[in-house]
Amino acid sequence: MKMSNSLADPVEWLCHGTTLRAIHYAPRHSDFVHQGRAPCIVLAHGLGGVRTARLDAYAERFAQAGFHALAFDYRFFGQSDGQPRQNFNIRAQLDDWASAIAFARELPGVDAGRIALWGSSFSGGHVVVAAAEDGHIQAVSSQGPMMDGRAAFLNVLRYAGVGQGLRLSAHAVLDALMSPLGKRHTIALVAAPGEVGVMTSADAVSGYTAIASEDWHNTITSSWLLQLPLYRPIRYARRLPCPILIGICMQDSVAPVSAAEALAKRAGARAQICRYDVGHFDIYVGAAFEQAVADQIAFFTEKLGASPH
Repeated sequence: MKMSNSLADPVEWLCHGTTLRAIHYAPRHSDFVHQGRAPCIVLAHGLGGVRTARLDAYAERFAQAGFHALAFDYRFFGQSDGQPRQNFNIRAQLDDWASAIAFARELPGVDAGRIALWGSSFSGGHVVVAAAEDGHIQAVSSQGPMMDGRAAFLNVLRYAGVGQGLRLSAHAVLDALMSPLGKRHTIALVAAPGEVGVMTSADAVSGYTAIASEDWHNTITSSWLLQLPLYRPIRYARRLPCPILIGICMQDSVAPVSAAEALAKRAGARAQICRYDVGHFDIYVGAAFEQAVADQIAFFTEKLGASPH
């Protein structure tokens, strides 16, 4: 039996009184150790995603390459606690990122001065905001990123039509009205074109279900859609304290490519772009995954390999 090049341990901590759960992948060997400590990469998934939906595949590769990796579930999702389940809240998820970063800095064997963030899809925007708010992150990797909520909502109108936009808005208002009463209104996260769902592009159902795990549920609260056009990680580009690798899926049907390219332009010399001729969901599996994770390891090796101390 082949021994793994990493050690995987379940960990948990409190964020605003709610337990967050994660897996800490520790490298068995690392070329990046300084004074007994090595860098750590913190990972969380995109819209409605959970750790077991291919996030572990990236974390394992990072640990095999010599990095610590902390892959966590947001409150209300996956193996983390929180009620109501499937409650998507942008500010709460950014708070989860801040708490995960703080927890990572305290992990045994982790160099608190060499923390990196990894995000994908919606969390590809989260990591930009989280890095800017933290101010001490050393590197960020963002693949297939949602960098501009306004552009993302306009994209829904483009591929699904104005009628779909109105339907989603109505569901969002209903959820917002029910929430103070202790009830929530949910809709499908992914659905076929013409059906009600947050993502209804032609590849949404097949793409998301291809990476889905037992912890994933195709439902999500909807009031956050009222805030989506106002959530614009692109505005944080100039506040990034570190280099960023942006993996762009050139056939992305969900996260506008133009917004990712615009953020890279604003970030200037700190930004590095890798382009992949695949769709939004293809980067998690197969050859696209292998290329993306290799590019990310090379990036993290360059930016985190030497201690800043």
